[in-house]
Amino acid sequence: MLPCDICGEMVTSESDMKTHLLIVHMENEVICPFCKLSGVNYDEMCFHIETAHFDQNALERNFERVDPIQYGTSDDKDSSLQSTMEACASSHPKCSAQSPPTHGTLKHEIVYSENLIGSRKFLRSRENQSDLSETKESIYETMYSPPECPFCGIIEECSQDMENHVKTKHVSLLDTPLEDCDQPLYDCPMCGLVCTNYHILQEHVDLHLEERSFQQGMDRIQCSADLELAHQLQQEEDRKQSEESVQEMEEFHKLQRQYGLDGSGGYKQQQLRNMEIEVNRGRMHPTEFHKRKADLMESLAAGVDDGKTKTSGIIEALHRYYQNAATDVRHVWLSAVVDHFHSSLGDKGWGCGYRNFQMLLSSLLQNEAYDDCLKGMSVPCIPKIQSMIEDAWKEGFDPQGASQLNNRLQGTKAWIGACEVFTLLTSLRVKCRIVDFHKATGPSGTHPRLFEWILNYYSSEQEGNAKVVCTSKPPIYLQHPGHSRTVIGIEERKNKTLCLLIFDPGCPSREMQNLLKQDVVASSIKQLRKLVGNLKHKQYQIVAIEGALSAEEKVARRQASQVFTAEKIP
Repeated sequence: MLPCDICGEMVTSESDMKTHLLIVHMENEVICPFCKLSGVNYDEMCFHIETAHFDQNALERNFERVDPIQYGTSDDKDSSLQSTMEACASSHPKCSAQSPPTHGTLKHEIVYSENLIGSRKFLRSRENQSDLSETKESIYETMYSPPECPFCGIIEECSQDMENHVKTKHVSLLDTPLEDCDQPLYDCPMCGLVCTNYHILQEHVDLHLEERSFQQGMDRIQCSADLELAHQLQQEEDRKQSEESVQEMEEFHKLQRQYGLDGSGGYKQQQLRNMEIEVNRGRMHPTEFHKRKADLMESLAAGVDDGKTKTSGIIEALHRYYQNAATDVRHVWLSAVVDHFHSSLGDKGWGCGYRNFQMLLSSLLQNEAYDDCLKGMSVPCIPKIQSMIEDAWKEGFDPQGASQLNNRLQGTKAWIGACEVFTLLTSLRVKCRIVDFHKATGPSGTHPRLFEWILNYYSSEQEGNAKVVCTSKPPIYLQHPGHSRTVIGIEERKNKTLCLLIFDPGCPSREMQNLLKQDVVASSIKQLRKLVGNLKHKQYQIVAIEGALSAEEKVARRQASQVFTAEKIP
């Protein structure tokens, strides 16, 4: 059962609900086509037409019979209704007393009984009317006017024609089909709604199809919008990836240029190019240019450094200085004799690692303990050092480091660090180790443990209580991000602070020459001194030399370098 949202009446199906809404709650009033009676609902009007307008004479009789029912007392209402039923039965051919009581007749009588109950409700609603004569006159005045169909609005000439019209054209509205009738029913294939008319079903299905077509159109529009959005997102993603790729390539090329792997040439090309610039700027005479070029070619051919950037005798000068001055120093330890090498026009900006190796080797070549492994060697030039590292890679040392540099150093401006220096020294049978101070061990990013380690390295050859100790220990290679230097000693001051003595390959020869004067001043020594607060890089690595290797030890170290490891402090 379905309740009407307007009046609350219960109906059995959706088709009945549509009929109910159309008839009971339509905008125009339901008006009797024969007598212009209005103000009643659909069921009451059906009963009125069925009982009052089969013929005109019966209308007058029925009206007179209704009159006592409507205005009689409550005591005789039941008898009056009974007489009205008899009058209806006598006037309706289907309900005649002489007709056999068939099943259909019984059903029709039940319908008339229900209509009678509805008529009684209708008549009770008229009890408040005060003037019966005015009601009768109104009915008789409109009785003979041209009747109008209350369902479709057509006008007929007489009441009989209107009655036939209503019964033939609108019979589905007048007679509610019974449950067991043989009238065909049509189910909607899309929603299951039951229709009693094929044309109504067709219109109903057409509405479904129009709705589906509309939904499909909306889906296509939505799909098109989704595709457009997806296309825009893809374009944005491609643009970002392209920008990131370009940025990565630019950074890669920048790193290649920074580390000398951009294919712009090596030591020789840079040396000649910078000398030409000096000539063009008037800082070098063409004659000097050709002389230097000839010396360069000779040095490269021999594989030996030309010595033009070398400063010797500094360790001896420092020994004299500490003996006669430096009153604030309690002890100082100096490495074995070492020469200072600084960068030239050919390696400026990238050659610090090579120059520090030259300093280490210059000390080893002057130390008898390493004559066996370095016999007949001289300090090599930078291209020769590159060739020696490549040879060490070919022997099997440090394959990971070799792959990072594409197994090639000659003809490039590639930087080298602690690993390459360790590899080269080991290949020369020099025993050394790498110690990695990978994080700060003091306040403000300082590395006091680094200073303590270097102090222990040099002070292990303590000779009495002398203020200045010239040890036989080689200098230490010191690497930090972006640069490398060489540690040639350490001071212990009276306030118990430590200070490293460092050779920097970035310091030119003319400044290092000042240390060779007889009256060395403290300002000249200042460029060598580095206190704990001066070394605040995130990480430092050192290569410390500890003696010579036998052939068997060299092979073992080569095998160990397959997976390169370093001692870490802390």
